[in-house]
Amino acid sequence: MNKVGIFAVPAFAAAIVLFCLIRKVPVFDSFTEGARQGMKASFTILPTLVGLIVGVTMLQASGALDLMADALAPLMHAIGLPSAVAPLVLMKPVSGSGSTAVLTQILQQNGADSFVGRVAAVLSGSTETTFYCIAVYYGSIKVHKTRHTLPAALVGDMAACLIAPLAVRFVFKQY
Repeated sequence: MNKVGIFAVPAFAAAIVLFCLIRKVPVFDSFTEGARQGMKASFTILPTLVGLIVGVTMLQASGALDLMADALAPLMHAIGLPSAVAPLVLMKPVSGSGSTAVLTQILQQNGADSFVGRVAAVLSGSTETTFYCIAVYYGSIKVHKTRHTLPAALVGDMAACLIAPLAVRFVFKQY
């Protein structure tokens, strides 16, 4: 890391403190109030996070994820996705860390430069942890009716599933 990069974060923090002092903002009081609100938000979303983590762990440990991936294989083949990425397609909307573990497994089994590996990488970068985000963000502000959020997010994920193999074929001339 270069010498400028080492000082970037401390310089940014010092600039914020200096700006607050110039504007006569009580820096420490503002910091502690923000920390208090952050802790309150953390405790508000904690039950949701625990529920998601338990659900994802049970899904993986029970073998249900593999069964669902096998059931999706014909549909995935029809839209041009390799069936090896089915577990990633199923896991990504639910858990970021779970999908990273699945991506790692796909890359170890197929190679990072393979068609399957590249499609998995594109999917991992272009899809969202939809259910996790809705649960955490809406849960933190106590919104119970998500209206169009879930369908719109799932349509975005589906678009990524349709475009990922096409993008890999176009960019890497790989089939």
